[in-house]
Formats: sequence, C-alpha cells, structure tokens
Amino acid sequence: MQAVAKVKNVRYGVRKLRQVTDLVRGKSVAEAFAMLSILHSQKKGAVIVENCLKSAVANFKQKSPAAVAAEELKISAIYADGATIMKRIHPRSQGRAFRIEKPTSHLTVVVSNDTDKE
Repeated sequence: MQAVAKVKNVRYGVRKLRQVTDLVRGKSVAEAFAMLSILHSQKKGAVIVENCLKSAVANFKQKSPAAVAAEELKISAIYADGATIMKRIHPRSQGRAFRIEKPTSHLTVVVSNDTDKE
C-alpha cells in the first residue's frame, strides 16, 4: 500500500531541494526523520522535505485499515521538479532593466509498507 504527499510551488530552488531529497531516497521513515532533524540548521530544504514526509505518513495512516507505526514505513519514491519561475525586473543605469528570476519547486513523496513488495 502506498500514500502520496505533494507540496507545490515551494519558493525554493529545485537544485537545492534535490540535494536534500537525494540523501533520504530509499531510507526508512524513522531514519529519514533523524537525518532531516540534523540538517535543519544547514538547509531550508530539510524543513520542507520533513513537512512533506510528515504529511505522507499521516496520509498513509489515514488510508490504512490497521494501525501502523512510522518505523514500518519506507520512502519508496521522492523527487523534486521545477515549477514556474517568477520573473521580476530590477532597474539599472541608463534606463535598462535586468531580470531577476525567483525559482519555485514541486516536491512529491511516496511512502509504502516494508512488507508489501509491489
């Protein structure tokens, strides 16, 4: 059984977010929470991934007919995709305009049982 959680239009670059998702891909949920709690002070992406992972675990518990512990779950898929880029204009000398690009990202986390091999 699987449960999915998505976070869309996060105001954080996809390249930075992928650094965090690569660390927790394939790990158990308890192990991933331990890694992300250490990364809180260094990466803003760790906070975003942890909140999405909490949502995926809650979705799994809601969907599951029997009670399940977080230690039994595993991250079966996690990926970050690029979203729209907000474009702003910064005025420069002699009437020129330089573009400022503010990237956004989409994050998807899929958790599943260790026992179910689908």
